[in-house]
Order: sequence, then C-alpha cells, then structure tokens
Amino acid sequence: MLTQLCDGDAPSESGFALADDGASWHFRGTLTFDNVTAVYAASKALGLPVKGVVDLSGLMHADSSALAVLLALSRRAMAEDRPLTLAALPEPLLALAHVYGIDELLAPTASSGNGVGS
Repeated sequence: MLTQLCDGDAPSESGFALADDGASWHFRGTLTFDNVTAVYAASKALGLPVKGVVDLSGLMHADSSALAVLLALSRRAMAEDRPLTLAALPEPLLALAHVYGIDELLAPTASSGNGVGS
C-alpha cells in the first residue's frame, strides 16, 4: 500500500509515492516540463526510501525533465550516503539519456540493479 502521491500540496495524478513501510518509492503518471518543478519539490519532502528503490514502472510519459529529477535524486542519495536503485526505467527514457550522453549514469541502475551508491 502506498501513501498519497507527492506533487505539491495536494494528491495528484503524477508523482512519487512512498510505500507504507518506507522501503521504496513508486512513480505514477507523467514527468515533463509541465510538472517537473512541483514533482521535484515534493520529492524533497519525502525521506529517501529505506531500501533505496525508486520504481519507475508507472512512468507513462517523460521528457528530459525526468532525467534532471533522476540525476538530482542520485546526487541527493550520494550526499546522504544512501543507496539508490532506479528500477524499471522505460526504454524511451534510457534512449533519451543516451542522446544526452548520460546513459551510463542511469543504465547500471536499470540493467544490473546495482543502484547509485550501492
């Protein structure tokens, strides 16, 4: 079971949700230029997941803004000396990361499960 989605001050259709046990985050909806500021700001209010897993299987549509959020989450995890695994990254997002030359920063978390900082 998940807590309410985190996108600004109210529940919404897109955002991160923290599992009730705090072990993981799950993303549902879209992450684009239109909502990136609110989603990222709201993510700061959540404690990093205990097991360090951020499940992106519910990410329906993303643009380069999503990459910025994922890199910021990775930096946050490193700063807090916590593991972070980006799970179920959609192929289109990985392809976009490749275009920007940052696929190596995300690919290990998607293919091997050896998340950032783990």
